[in-house]
Amino acid sequence: MAQVVLKDLNKKFDEVHVVKDVNLHVRDKEFLVLVGPSGCGKSTTLRMVAGLEEITSGEIHIGDRLVNDLPPKDRDIAMVFQNYALYPHMTVYDNMAFGLKMRKFPKAEIETRVKETATLLGIQDLLKRKPRQLSGGQRQRVAVGRAIVRHPQVFLFDEPLSNLDAKLRVQMRVELKRLHDRLETTAIYVTHDQVEAMTLGDRVVVMKDGLVHQVGEPLEVYSKPRNKFVAGFIGSPAMNFIDTTISDAGGLYAETTGMRVKVPADRVSRLAPYKGKTVTLGIRPEDLREAAGSDPHDLVFEALVEVVEPLGSEILLDTTVGTHTVVARVDPTVRAKHHQKIRLAFIPHRIHFFDNRTEEAIV
Repeated sequence: MAQVVLKDLNKKFDEVHVVKDVNLHVRDKEFLVLVGPSGCGKSTTLRMVAGLEEITSGEIHIGDRLVNDLPPKDRDIAMVFQNYALYPHMTVYDNMAFGLKMRKFPKAEIETRVKETATLLGIQDLLKRKPRQLSGGQRQRVAVGRAIVRHPQVFLFDEPLSNLDAKLRVQMRVELKRLHDRLETTAIYVTHDQVEAMTLGDRVVVMKDGLVHQVGEPLEVYSKPRNKFVAGFIGSPAMNFIDTTISDAGGLYAETTGMRVKVPADRVSRLAPYKGKTVTLGIRPEDLREAAGSDPHDLVFEALVEVVEPLGSEILLDTTVGTHTVVARVDPTVRAKHHQKIRLAFIPHRIHFFDNRTEEAIV
């Protein structure tokens, strides 16, 4: 296995700048996930690492080699595509063996590698079938197996689960994680699904408009988002954003119509310069709960329930507070009805504030 280093990586298509000064260090044996909305540059970045897309400027190092000018076949990488890219006229065995045959591996070694990998992936009984005879999940395993038999330095995954149904996606996610732990491979994985990113990645790279907005461990990115975009993109349902004015009334408060929240003590010094100004208050749905009688009044507000979404283990409440829509994830024992008022309380240390002009976190 090997580390991958991207230095000042840029890509332009004519005048369109799709990847902008990306600097990343993928550690040896790390599973790094690039996540972001469609068109953010994550797949283009992956394709440049693979050698399938020319770079405009910058450097790509795999292991101790600068690979800018190396063709894909000489980079010692293996890629798993969104559409599986299996040869329809070949059997599963031949699909998995094809890359080794092209590299003139001995027949006995090819057979050993294919059978070992097929057993690892649970597809040893499918080796004589053609791709059309396989389910989506089985085709995905074959595509992954074709990459594994190569024993490459780096695995590249380009949204490999996006064509699977929801249940199978969850199952394959678990299998990919288990596989990585077992093989101890260096892997770069691209997805637009933030749940995939959070559950698979040792670290997560959040991208937008060709720029890297934050790099960190999943829970770090979730609990300490660097800016409003990251805060809103990571987490499902998304973080609530409420425009508030910072006021001083014997203490700092964030106020808006129907809500007046005391600023937590550890944020007072940072928010003091914003007195009289508007800042964005952010709160995740799971960091709101039904208020109890013991809750401080300056952490409680009243909301009008618009939609109730019972999910079994929890209930999502879509509410309105003044002109804002606020989603709360509450305990399934909470009884709330359409057009009923409910008192909700903040978990104070989980409140976020963002500068309205820069959208950077005020921390």
